[in-house]
Amino acid sequence: MAIPSDFVEETTEDGAVTLHFSGDLSIASLGDLPERLRDYEAAISRLDIADIGYMDTVGAWLVHRTARDRDAEIVGANDDAQRLIAAVSAADQAADIRPEPPNPVLRVLNEVGEATTVAFTTLSGLVGFLGAIMVGFFRLLRHPGKIRWNAVIQRFDVVGVRALGIIGLMSFLIGLVIAQQGAVQLRQFGAEVFTVNLVGRLTLRELGVLMTAIMVAGRSGSAFAAQLGTMKLTEEIDAMRTIGVSPIEALVLPRFIAAVFMLPLLGFYASIVAIIGGGLLSWVELDIPPATFFSRIREVVPLTDVYVGLVKAPVFGAIIAITGCYQGMQVKGNAEDVGMRTTAAVVQAIFLVIVLDAFFAVFFTWIGWN
Repeated sequence: MAIPSDFVEETTEDGAVTLHFSGDLSIASLGDLPERLRDYEAAISRLDIADIGYMDTVGAWLVHRTARDRDAEIVGANDDAQRLIAAVSAADQAADIRPEPPNPVLRVLNEVGEATTVAFTTLSGLVGFLGAIMVGFFRLLRHPGKIRWNAVIQRFDVVGVRALGIIGLMSFLIGLVIAQQGAVQLRQFGAEVFTVNLVGRLTLRELGVLMTAIMVAGRSGSAFAAQLGTMKLTEEIDAMRTIGVSPIEALVLPRFIAAVFMLPLLGFYASIVAIIGGGLLSWVELDIPPATFFSRIREVVPLTDVYVGLVKAPVFGAIIAITGCYQGMQVKGNAEDVGMRTTAAVVQAIFLVIVLDAFFAVFFTWIGWN
């Protein structure tokens, strides 16, 4: 049971007043003690708390506030009381209700610096993750029996077969748009026949593979990040490591192999469908028969354009798989991080695909494939 708190005063010969506290200094036993201390008018030199039985943070705050307001010294405190009083003293700091707004220039510079640091950290992480994938891949080549063919075939189905519909529709519409816009512009110069050149070269060399890579990044790259992120969050990946199963070999490599092998096929398929769409519009709007259109395609489109698309596609597939799996493996903490990592995987994959596409465009022109 709490002992009511009280104090008595003692005045020394030099006139210094000491308040001796007794009882428990807790919220249940303070009673009217705070009001009595507030109404006490004499100057106080010391607060003696040697005789108190129990003190909580409310009692410690009362002692600290009295000592602060009366410029008094606290004496007789045991170790527990000293720690409590020190804790409430440290918390007795003025806080800014509305902090000062940061300098706009410094804030922009700080954000640019943070973004640069994150970019370089992510790039180094992707390179390291690629190294881990290569190590796992060569390990599987040495021991083919460890390859999880069921997982690889299932990834082929998810990444490639189930994407045929949406990629075919997208490519068909892109072919229509290229042919229609090209015909409108070329008609001004009486050169509608060159619409065939535009559709054939643009789809086989650039847009077929590029738009397919963007679609796969949004569809499969996000799925890779979300699936691995959820497994990381539920500690399934940690459990796999515990039982001696490599997550790189069991989870990452099937997705990596599927993306690398399926993207060239999807890119070529998208280019063919886009050419069919362009041929259909040329037949309807430009009166170019399909036989003439495809004959002209064979004449004006060099085989190197097909090679360019087939060379770029596996690289784009590798980038999509690496970014998606890497971001999924970086999930920590909570479900919100899964969404953030999934978004980062899609954005980074599309950005890197476009950057590499620009590099390939310059490189193939430099070697004469133009």
